[in-house]
Amino acid sequence: MDYDDGPLKISSMKPADLKHLIQRGEGLYLEFKKRTPTPEKIAREMAALANTRGGKVLVGVADDGKITGIDSFFEEEYLLTKAAEQICRPPLEIIMELVQTPEGDVLLVEIPEAAEKPVWIPSETGRLVYVRQGEESVLASEERTELLKHESNREDHVTFEYGDNERQLFRFLNEYGEISVARYAQLIHVTTWRSSRILINLVRAGILELSNRDNVDYFVFSVDSDGTAGSRPLL
Repeated sequence: MDYDDGPLKISSMKPADLKHLIQRGEGLYLEFKKRTPTPEKIAREMAALANTRGGKVLVGVADDGKITGIDSFFEEEYLLTKAAEQICRPPLEIIMELVQTPEGDVLLVEIPEAAEKPVWIPSETGRLVYVRQGEESVLASEERTELLKHESNREDHVTFEYGDNERQLFRFLNEYGEISVARYAQLIHVTTWRSSRILINLVRAGILELSNRDNVDYFVFSVDSDGTAGSRPLL
């Protein structure tokens, strides 16, 4: 293990606790990396976690959960810091600690949920926004990206006009349960941009939720924390 110079924080996490964490498997809040890839690639994982609810990256753990350990803390730290501070926009403040185990040392990287969303990655085609979906980091849709922007400004007062477009939407949802931007545009005979704006506004008003299946976004009626359907406008 390379400890030549530089700051190094040893985690208070015990090997048994680390193994319990690993047993949970990769998911919405947890990512395994045998070693840190290029800063550009790891920045996508960081941005996705920050745009969702935050989480952890364990470097020195294979995809199957086997602890492989890292060779050099400072090499991994350099790549991770470059990704967080130079590639992610706005820059992320991450916390790195070393967890020592008999099988090898694992780097525990804490990625906080971003206060300013969305966190994006520059590319030749523009700004790329990633979110966490299950155990994967995926490109966010335009609707998801727009909703992330509004998460950072919770003081916005959202209202909506209950007209014929909304009435048709609620009737459709009562019958079919979900609707996409494209399907709603066909239903009310408007552009997809216009249907997207209506649906986004209803999500912000707490009437709808954005769901995803097979990498396709759908809008459904919102559900309360107790699992029951939220309040729905009268048809």
